[in-house]
Amino acid sequence: MTTVSWVTAFLDLPPDAHEAGTRFWSAVTAYAVSPPRGEHAEFTTLVPPVGDPFLKIQRTSGGSSTTPGLHLDLHVTSAADSAARAEGLGAEVVQRSEHGYVVLRSPGGFVFCFVHEVLSERPWPTRWPQEHESVVDQVCLDIPADNYETECAFWSALTGWPVRGSVSRPEFRHLVRPDGIPIRFLLQRLEASEGGPVTGHLDLACDDRPTEVARHEALGATVVADHGGGWTTLRDPAGALYCVTDRDPRSGLGR
Repeated sequence: MTTVSWVTAFLDLPPDAHEAGTRFWSAVTAYAVSPPRGEHAEFTTLVPPVGDPFLKIQRTSGGSSTTPGLHLDLHVTSAADSAARAEGLGAEVVQRSEHGYVVLRSPGGFVFCFVHEVLSERPWPTRWPQEHESVVDQVCLDIPADNYETECAFWSALTGWPVRGSVSRPEFRHLVRPDGIPIRFLLQRLEASEGGPVTGHLDLACDDRPTEVARHEALGATVVADHGGGWTTLRDPAGALYCVTDRDPRSGLGR
């Protein structure tokens, strides 16, 4: 079994949106932006004041027509062994890097990587001057209906984390996150969707959603929909959708 010791979410931003997106997510999280690295200075990390980083940003090579995206890094002991196991579960290897990481696609087409970086200290939520807390703590995989069962089974088997359903919202399932892992997996079935790859978006947990949403709007986000029953969908200045939810920012569970 693949043992996932850490999960990093990677925001993939096109060149024309990279600066605005980086500035926004740094402000939303109160995390510093690391010096750039990579052959083309395309990678940065959002560095929390306490704890290990789990959010990174990549400037993609696409032009102005390219939309923002998201992929995941799964931290494991052996990227090669984990990739072989993932292939057996239906994943496709896209690239085996000379630097040791392996890029793959899930059966539904969601891109993820196996990496070796060892991290362990989960950052706690940020407490804001408005006296509330929030944290980016979840990636929601948006899965076309015809691939939903396959993807749920794949991610549970790959991580070894059990799948749990929602009594009130049958279109949602989640993987039970082990203690210390910074990112949860929410698996959303797109009812009216057939075909197309699985995509993903970030979710924040907070204990005062109206105040948190107003803070995001002041930083340049736009409200797309207020779902009332637990979350608000917004669009960041780079054009990416994400959600602010009513979940407990420390446990990640519904309140």
